[in-house]
Amino acid sequence: MYQLIKTEGKARRGEFHTVHGTVQTPAFMNVATAGAIKGAVSAYDLMDLRCQVQLCNTYHLHVRPGDEIVKKLGGIRKFTGWKGPVLTDSGGFQVFSLAKLRNITEEGVTFASHIDGHKIFMGPEESMRIQSNLGSTIAMAFDECVENPAEYSYAKASCERTARWLERCKKEMARLNAGEDVINPQQLLFGINQGCTYEDLRIEHMKRIADMDLDGYAIGGLAVGEPTEEMYRIIEAVEPHMPKNKIRYLMGVGTPVNILEAVHRGVDLFDCVMPSRNARHGHAFTWEGCRNLLNAKYELDDAPLDEACDCPTCRNFSRAYLHHLLKAGEMLAMRLMVMHNLYFYNTLLLRIREALDEGHFESFFQENREKLGKRI
Repeated sequence: MYQLIKTEGKARRGEFHTVHGTVQTPAFMNVATAGAIKGAVSAYDLMDLRCQVQLCNTYHLHVRPGDEIVKKLGGIRKFTGWKGPVLTDSGGFQVFSLAKLRNITEEGVTFASHIDGHKIFMGPEESMRIQSNLGSTIAMAFDECVENPAEYSYAKASCERTARWLERCKKEMARLNAGEDVINPQQLLFGINQGCTYEDLRIEHMKRIADMDLDGYAIGGLAVGEPTEEMYRIIEAVEPHMPKNKIRYLMGVGTPVNILEAVHRGVDLFDCVMPSRNARHGHAFTWEGCRNLLNAKYELDDAPLDEACDCPTCRNFSRAYLHHLLKAGEMLAMRLMVMHNLYFYNTLLLRIREALDEGHFESFFQENREKLGKRI
């Protein structure tokens, strides 16, 4: 259940109550695609990095090790050791981004595994069954993520099919949650708004899925190559039609500035691989902007990575040491950089919540929107 505590402009401060704990929002979900954060960071590390929600992927866990195996081992939370809420992505995005050959019908999608090429069929019911086996806190509805730009006629037909699939997801989840051997009988369902960058399709689709009274609503199909201003325009178009009493999730977004801008436009929940992916390539997000630790200028720099940060990396290691580890290809470099970036993202959301609590989010927004996007 989502509880809206207060607003400042469009920005919202809330709490999302789940069977696995309460999430303070706005919040960032840390992406553990196959049950682990890339960069040798465990669920136990996440607890020290201010993480509130772990996000895992239905498709990847279905392919390896297999959702039935995860179920036999007690579900995704017991399997990974993460104690808090877990959101599982439906697999829809991976079907459309990883599968070179796929066949979409009303029933679902047939495609080849990216690991060994064997044929997989996934539709709304299959996605719900896999997510039920994983026992996540929140299951995402199975949807079609259409590439931008797309023909209007195809985008419209896809929206209609995604809405029909959502009805099937809801029905199948209700059946699964009533089962005797279900891991989480209180699993929640989020619907996903689609419609590419067509405002009328986005609004029409949002109105339709809002009528289904789901546990939360996501905006999908953005941050897939369209200009940033297009993404903001679509959020602004959709937001007035999103239920005020339900949590709002912007999928796969983004940079610290993207998150700040989206909170300003009324979004509550975020996820992105960017903090861990960028970290593994030597890029650190800091309160002064983005820092590339591979640069030669850090060779003799004994300052912390970010002097305004108190993460385990910044408390204990210098820029010079991180520069050396990255140049040497040491695995520790990835671990320390990923820990910093995740801590930074989670702390950014904590500061946003504090600014909302104290009634000065607008000044926090104006002060940081330029600074956080800078390259040092």
